[in-house]
This record gives sequence, C-alpha cells and structure tokens, in this order.
Amino acid sequence: MYQLIDKTVINAPMEEVWDFFSSPHNLRKISPTYMDFTITKGGEGKMYPGQIIAYRVKPLLGIPMTWVTEITHVREKQFFVDEQRIGPYTMWHHEHHFREVEGGIEMTDIVSYKLPLGILGRLAHFLFVKQQLKGIFEFRAKVIRNFFKTK
Repeated sequence: MYQLIDKTVINAPMEEVWDFFSSPHNLRKISPTYMDFTITKGGEGKMYPGQIIAYRVKPLLGIPMTWVTEITHVREKQFFVDEQRIGPYTMWHHEHHFREVEGGIEMTDIVSYKLPLGILGRLAHFLFVKQQLKGIFEFRAKVIRNFFKTK
C-alpha cells in the first residue's frame, strides 16, 4: 500500500473553501485537462455520506475508463472521505481535511492506495503512477492558488 500526503494553505474563508470542495462538479476544474474528467452519474448538489459518483477519466494514454467513488464520511467544514468502488486501484481511500490556520485554510489530502497486479503494479508505481499522482496534485495546487489566490 502507498500513501500520498499533500498540504495547501488557501487564502480564503472556510465557508468559501468548503463550498468549493464539497461540490463534486468542481473536481473537473482542478483536474488536468488530459484526464478529460467528466461526471457521468451522481454528483448533484453538495456531497453527503453514501453519495455514489461515477466519472469517465483518461488517466493513461488517453484510454477512457470508468471510476466510481463513494463519499463515505462528511463532517462539515472539517473533512470528507471518498473511496473508490470501481476503478484502476485495488484500494483508494482519499481523506480531505480542512482547518483554519494563520493566513487561511490548510487543506490536507491523505491518499492511501494499492495497485493491482502484484509485482507489475509495484513496477508501474515506480515507473509512472507515483509521479502521475504527484503531478495531478501539483496541477491542482496551481489551479487552487490561482482560483483562491493561495499562498
């Protein structure tokens, strides 16, 4: 199992940050364009525990795939968790934490994940998956900085 931890301080009030991140339709705005991230089912309104959201994404070589996640936990203005139900990972558990700090809101993402295919999955992680995930979070941080004027 692997884990990625990413932190960003957002120079905006909690209400504004929470409203943005608790709306599944904003995921497309913070995803790299090459992924062609599109919600195909679910995702209406604000997220809630038990919400199932289906996406079409093209994470590798422009090959489309279906990704289905469930919002498993929500504590308003504190955190939410999404878990993959169908997709490329054997396991995907993504925690999004929000807390007020000097200068705004610190958003911490903790992604715990496991790839299929044993040694081939470990090789894929070493060769490209780890870097691709880091790149997605770097892209997201840049977009967030521009959108919220983040530090």
